[in-house]
Amino acid sequence: MPLPQKQDYTISDIYALPEGQRAELIDGQIYDMAPPKRIHQKLVSELTQFIGNYIKSKKGSCEIYPAPFAVFLNQDDRNYVEPDISVICDPDKLDDHGCQGAPDWIIEVVSPSTERMDYGIKLFKYRSAGVREYWIINPVNRIINIYDFESNEKTGQYSFDNDISSCICNDLNIKIADLLL
Repeated sequence: MPLPQKQDYTISDIYALPEGQRAELIDGQIYDMAPPKRIHQKLVSELTQFIGNYIKSKKGSCEIYPAPFAVFLNQDDRNYVEPDISVICDPDKLDDHGCQGAPDWIIEVVSPSTERMDYGIKLFKYRSAGVREYWIINPVNRIINIYDFESNEKTGQYSFDNDISSCICNDLNIKIADLLL
């Protein structure tokens, strides 16, 4: 007797979701997204503003987008994510639908319902898709895991009280605790 086949979803299934329902698609599997808590939104808002101001002050070519922002990771119809923050430095990857390919820097703010995804599945997908830098921020533990996929030089775990420098923007230093004052 054959095993039951798993449903394999595509981006068209994401677009067919009811209005207001958010989900991500990874390797043909749909993952529902729960509404974020206030601390999550505060972190996303403050970081987006801080990093955006840095990019403007340097007259940089990178662009920053907070969720919901569509990222078509592998430029296929089986992978669609909405990272909390995406920094894209190649303008050719941007179109009216979102980012076609891997952003340079992704930041995810962890909640209890997303831990498995952020620390496991997304870590693997982002690295294999070509993301250069990935931050996982855990507001409960006040810990930031940084993955420097280019040189591994700055990969490590940091606290909200540490001055953290970005891997792709060497002179950008962020102390998460200062953003929450």
